[in-house]
Formats: sequence, structure tokens, C-alpha cells
Amino acid sequence: MSLFQFYQPFTGVVRHLVIINVLMFVGTYILLGPERYDPYTGEVLSLGRMMFAVYMPGSVHFQPFQLVTYMFMHADVMHIAFNMLSLYIFGSMVEMVWGPKRFLFYYLVCGLGALALHMAVQWWELSAQGIDPRNFNGAMLGASGSIFGIYAAFAYLFPNQIISLLFPPISLKAKYFVLIMGGLELFYGVRGADSGVAHFAHVGGALFGFIMIMIWYKGRIRNMF
Repeated sequence: MSLFQFYQPFTGVVRHLVIINVLMFVGTYILLGPERYDPYTGEVLSLGRMMFAVYMPGSVHFQPFQLVTYMFMHADVMHIAFNMLSLYIFGSMVEMVWGPKRFLFYYLVCGLGALALHMAVQWWELSAQGIDPRNFNGAMLGASGSIFGIYAAFAYLFPNQIISLLFPPISLKAKYFVLIMGGLELFYGVRGADSGVAHFAHVGGALFGFIMIMIWYKGRIRNMF
């Protein structure tokens, strides 16, 4: 399967999710704009579009609705383009097997699971540094946790489907692709590499997705290995 050779119908829940994400990305930039800071103190004057990202519970910027809205927000064009392309390529096939209701439920639970693991690890890391997590005002946003859950679902349903990557230019089966991706995210997360990427959110999305799959399929591995 190649990004330029593999086509899926742009329909169903996948289409609606892509549309919502794009509307949120464009709409929040137009209507709310970016965050604004005091140039002297660095204090946040206005959250702008980041009010729909998610902050640590207890933070002055946290709102309950952020638990859902964060997964429909993206930082920049490359961020949303990669996630939506992955949703289209992999999510379409998963939705065809599961149907729209189960697929949407799975997508949202993976997003919440990604957030749960990310927040738990971040809380532990901040506490270990002597920082009160409630005073931490860094935000998380993006559909990547749900996308990693979709990767896990795709590998389970189509374990031997060949995926041809562009960078690096190699081809490998879906089951190995997901294992490598998950392993790299765990490795980078443990090492603390690239603090701007929520590696444990990616791990959480795949992990919660795998748990749901094992529950639904009663632990059957479907000859994945």
C-alpha cells in the first residue's frame, strides 16, 4: 500500500471527522487567533484558539470541554495534513469493517486514552521535578492519539497488508509498521526526546485501542505473527 497508490472512498465518519478537524483549524485561526502574551512578563493575556486545546486539570486554563475539543485541534498545517491523511488512508478501511458507530466510538476512546496516559506521565514528571502540575500551563492538542489507535486497529484487521513508505523508502507489513512506530514513540517518550511531541499520547492511543480490540475480539490475535 502506497500513499499515492492506495485510494479509499471519502465517505462516512472518516469524511465527517476530516471536515470537523479542518473547520476547527481554519475557524479558530480566523475567529480567535493565536495566544497573546505580555511582552514584559510573559503572562498569557488571551488563549485565543488554544482555549480548545487541553490543559492540565487544576490549571486556570483547564475547561472540561477541552477533553474532547483537543483532539480536533492542530498546531500547524503539517500537523493537520499528516493526521488527516493517515485518518483517510487507514481509517477508511477500518470503518468499512467495523461500521460507523463502532469506528467513531473507538476513535473517541483512543483519543481519551491518549490524553489519560499523557497527563498521567506529565503529572508524574512534573511532580518529580518539584513542580505543582496544577501550575503547569502547557497545552496538548491534536488527533494523533486517535490516529495511533487507528494504526493499531488497521494492523489487527489487516496484519499482512503491505505499506510502502516514502521516507524511508521501504515496504513492510502493517503489523511490523505499527510495532516499529509504537516502539519508537515509547523509546522517544522515555528518553524525553522532542518535548514538543506528546509521545506518550501516541502510545496511549495505540494501547487503549489494543485493549478495546482484545475485548471485542476476546483476545484473538488473528494470526498477526
